[in-house]
Amino acid sequence: MFSLNNVKNVHFVGIGGISMSGLAQILLESGYKVTGSDINDSNLINKLRKNGAEVTIPHNPKNVETAELVVYTAAVKQDNCEIIRAKELGIPVIDRATFLGMIMKNYNYGIAVAGCHGKTTTTSMISIIIKNAGLDPTALIGGEIEAIDGNVRVGKSEYFITEACEYCESFLKFYPFVAVILNIERDHLDYYKDLEHIISAFRKFAKLVPADGALVVCSDNENTLNVSKDVECKVLTYGIKNKADFYARKIKYDKLGHPSFEVMHRDKKLGAFSLNIPGEHNVLNALAAIAAAYNAGVSMNIVKKSLKEFKGTYRRFDIKGVRNNITIVDDYAHHPTEIKATLRAAKQFPHQKIWCVFQPHTYTRTRTLFKEFSEAFYDADNVIITDIYAAREKDTGLVNPSELVDSINKCSANAVYRNDFRFIANLIAHEAKPGDLIFTMGAGDVFKLGPMILDEIKI
Repeated sequence: MFSLNNVKNVHFVGIGGISMSGLAQILLESGYKVTGSDINDSNLINKLRKNGAEVTIPHNPKNVETAELVVYTAAVKQDNCEIIRAKELGIPVIDRATFLGMIMKNYNYGIAVAGCHGKTTTTSMISIIIKNAGLDPTALIGGEIEAIDGNVRVGKSEYFITEACEYCESFLKFYPFVAVILNIERDHLDYYKDLEHIISAFRKFAKLVPADGALVVCSDNENTLNVSKDVECKVLTYGIKNKADFYARKIKYDKLGHPSFEVMHRDKKLGAFSLNIPGEHNVLNALAAIAAAYNAGVSMNIVKKSLKEFKGTYRRFDIKGVRNNITIVDDYAHHPTEIKATLRAAKQFPHQKIWCVFQPHTYTRTRTLFKEFSEAFYDADNVIITDIYAAREKDTGLVNPSELVDSINKCSANAVYRNDFRFIANLIAHEAKPGDLIFTMGAGDVFKLGPMILDEIKI
C-alpha cells in the first residue's frame, strides 16, 4: 500500500471541502508541503493559506506538477484536468476516504462515528470530551465548532476522532478501534440499491473493529442492533426507549428546549447531565458520546462539563440572528428524519409560528424518499419549498419541487413553492410576526437566505 512516508508534497483537488481542508491542515502541522485547488475561495481556504498552504482558484493542470501525491474529493470527477495531468505524470492519485484511512491507520485509538444522522454533533461531543480529559486527540469534524476554533484539531496522542460517512461505502477504508453507529436508514439511494444494501455496508464497517475494540450502537434503532450481532469486539448499547447499557431517564426541557436528564449505566446512576442544544435527538447523540467516553475511561465529571459547554456546530440549529423578536435559525437537515427531529426540537423553543424554508438536496434523494419528505413538516406552520439543489446530479425530470409541495399539502396543508431567495426573504420579512421562528433548512446553499431575511426585516 502507498505510504505517506515516501512523500513530502501533497496536492488536494477540492481542498475547500470540510473534510479535505481538515486533512490538509493535519498535513501542514505534520511538516508536509500542501498545495490545493478549488472552484471558489472560502474561509476554510483562507485559513489554510495563513497556515502555509498554496491554494489556486480554479483548477489548473499545472497545479499538480510538483506534487508527489494527489488527493481528490468525491465531488471531483475523473475528467478533472488536474487528475488527468497527475495520471499523465505518473503521480499517485487517491480519493479522500482512502487518504483519511491512511492517516487513521497511524493512530492506535481511532474513534469513527457513523450513521445517517447526527455524525457531526456526536463527533464534536466526543472530541471535546477527549480534549478536556487531557488526552490530546486529533479530531476531524464535518462542521466548525467553537471549542477547537474550526473543523480540525491536531494533537500528539494516539487518539484520532473522525466522522465516518457511509456514502459509496467510503467508511470501509477506515481503521476504527472504536466505532459508533448512531442510526441506519434509507439514504444515498443514488448509490445503494435498497435498505438491505445499506445495512450490509454498516455490517462490514462494524466488523472493522478489532476484537479488543468496542462498538457503540443505538438500541432505539433496530438496524443498528442487527449489524452488531456478529462482531468479535464488545458491544455497548445506548438509548431512550429500549433496553440499553447506557440510557437516559427523567428528561426535562428548559424554556429554550435544552434537555436535562439522568444517565444510567445498567443499574448504576452515572449522574445528571444537561445540554445547551435542543431536542431529544441530541440526548441520543450525548448518550453515544457518554458511552464512548466511558469506554475510554474518562471521568463523568469531565463528560458532564464538556457536554454542558458544547454549544453546537455550524449549521445545526444555528441561530443566525434575531430582529423584531423574529428568530432566524439555519440547519443542515436534509433527510426526512432530520427534518422531523429539528422541527420537533423547535416546538420546545419559544415561538408563535414556525416557518421552514426547505431546499431539497439532490433529485435522487427527493424522489426515493418522496413519501417521507411529504410527511416531515407537520410541526411547521408555514413551509416554503425551493428549487432542488442538484449537487453532484443532473435534472432528469423525474421529480420537481411543485410535486413535493402538492404531496406535502395532502399531509399537512402548509406548503408553497418559491424559487427565488430574494423573493422568499422579502415575503418572510413582510409576513412573519414578532415571536416567529424561521428555519432555513437543507444541505445546499440555502444558508445564504438567513442573512437576506435579517436584512429585509425592518426595525
